[in-house]
Amino acid sequence: MAGWQRGGFLAERVLWIAVGVVLVVAAHLLPALVRAHGWRVRAVGALLWIGCIAATCYGHAVFFLMAQKHAGELRAAAVPAVTAKGRGMTEIARDRADAVTRLARTNARRCVAPCPNLIADRTAAAARLDALDVERDEARRAEAAQDRVVAERAAALADPVTGALTAFGVTAPRAELVTGLAFAGVLEAVACFAWLLALRPADVTRAVTESPVTPAHQGGNAVAVASATTGGNAVAPVMTIVESPDAVAPMLDLPVVEQAADESHEEKIRRFVVTAQTEIAAGVLRPTVTEIQKRFRCRQSIASAVRKQLEPQSIGERT
Repeated sequence: MAGWQRGGFLAERVLWIAVGVVLVVAAHLLPALVRAHGWRVRAVGALLWIGCIAATCYGHAVFFLMAQKHAGELRAAAVPAVTAKGRGMTEIARDRADAVTRLARTNARRCVAPCPNLIADRTAAAARLDALDVERDEARRAEAAQDRVVAERAAALADPVTGALTAFGVTAPRAELVTGLAFAGVLEAVACFAWLLALRPADVTRAVTESPVTPAHQGGNAVAVASATTGGNAVAPVMTIVESPDAVAPMLDLPVVEQAADESHEEKIRRFVVTAQTEIAAGVLRPTVTEIQKRFRCRQSIASAVRKQLEPQSIGERT
């Protein structure tokens, strides 16, 4: 609309509209598009963005001021007009001056005997002067009514809000310009902020929207090693893991190992040991009682038993 109001010919209006669209799009998208680049690109983008914002706000201000002007013209047209009737004050004042002169001349004339003509002239001059006084009063009231209409139209032309700002010493044109620029600035700031939110980097969006995954393991080949006796001390059976190259996938999200209904206490510990060995080898589980208890959601006694069977593996890894 601002471009349409600025241009004269149709081609000029079309070009003004095209320029306005380019400036608005650049003002909206530049902050969101350049923030992923280096500081040099961001500095150039900031300068261009300031120029685009200034030009866009100026175009918006032109539209706001023209819209206020058109609205004021419509309000002023709604004020009833007062048509002046009769002659103007200049003509009335001229005729009244002639009547006053004639009355003064008739009053200055003297007559020894009764003079009907002199009396008639005096009466006519006085009546003429009274009539002109009445006409003058009517003309004054008509002019006062016209002045009130002019004042009402002037008040209707001004925006009501900006007209109230004149009480603080601000002129009406300046108040309208400031309010137009303020509206434009707020409008463009909201648009730029909305594009910043809409064009967030993909990693930030994914970090906000996605829930953390629980790394687990994929299938491997477990080989059980029978318990042995060394020096009369029984050693608990240890599960040795033999994995294929793609046996471990640390970032897969697998649920906690399901328990069979008829599973015994020893079988449960042995199954937890196999899973824990795989995850420890993949680096996604620490061999502590607390971590094991959190991972398998089991009692502390079971976690302690699993930790004891994992001690030979932990010692081997430290070695």
